[in-house]
Amino acid sequence: MKERPSLTPEQRRDLIAYQRDEVTEHHIYGRLARAVRSPENRQVLERIAADELRHARYWSEYTGEEVRPNRPKIWLYFLIGRIFGITFAVKLMERGERRAHEGYARLEQVLPGAERIAREEEEHEQALIGMLDEERLRYTGSIVLGLNDALVELTGALAGLTFALQNTRLIAMTGAVTGIAAALSMAASEYLSTRAEETDRDPVKAALYTGAAYIFAVLVLIFPYLVLSNYVVCLAATLVAGLVIIAFFNYYISVARDVPFRRRFLEMAVISLGVAAISFGIGALLRALFGVEV
Repeated sequence: MKERPSLTPEQRRDLIAYQRDEVTEHHIYGRLARAVRSPENRQVLERIAADELRHARYWSEYTGEEVRPNRPKIWLYFLIGRIFGITFAVKLMERGERRAHEGYARLEQVLPGAERIAREEEEHEQALIGMLDEERLRYTGSIVLGLNDALVELTGALAGLTFALQNTRLIAMTGAVTGIAAALSMAASEYLSTRAEETDRDPVKAALYTGAAYIFAVLVLIFPYLVLSNYVVCLAATLVAGLVIIAFFNYYISVARDVPFRRRFLEMAVISLGVAAISFGIGALLRALFGVEV
């Protein structure tokens, strides 16, 4: 047992919190390691889990306590890993660890090992960046292609159809036919494009990811027209749904790929809403020119 330094109540509280975080993350990494198929990924995750346990034991020598892990957090990150991928779950958790590094630095004068632990935490993240090779991340470009095209093209089409037709069921049917046809076309184009590239990506999988992303966006965007009766409210709900998809997916990419979130989100949102506004105006103009009444 190490000689315990004199700690203020605040420092002791922080140490116990760090100890609980390390124990919790030890269990998270362990569960994720058992869930991955790649032996290489599993070995690295197991090594990091062992490091987290060692850190927790280091803190316990100063706190003199054995703390329980945060079970809800364990299950939360395990579910995130199973649903959104190991890379996303781990990097999301590592973002939380960065906030603890500042606290470790403040404790360095009291606990000489704090800086070393902070340095190891940084090395964890660097190891993870080059460690995981998930299929869904290799096909991110195909997913982005499907979502981008669906959000821009279909949002614009629905905006134009909304004012031109002013009938929610008819708009939904027309949007669905247009969207599904476009999804098949995009999937075929992605297949041919990927096949022509020198890449390790499977053309069939690339096409499926593109088509699935496109159809998912189509279903979300036309859903308001199937459940609501006011076409203006439907359009507003569709635009909000499109922004939610843009925000969620760009946040996912920003975490998994370590790229800026705000610029990508604003760029995609401005393009989608801009096309929708132009299409809405075109729909109004065509309705007036042709005198269409539905």
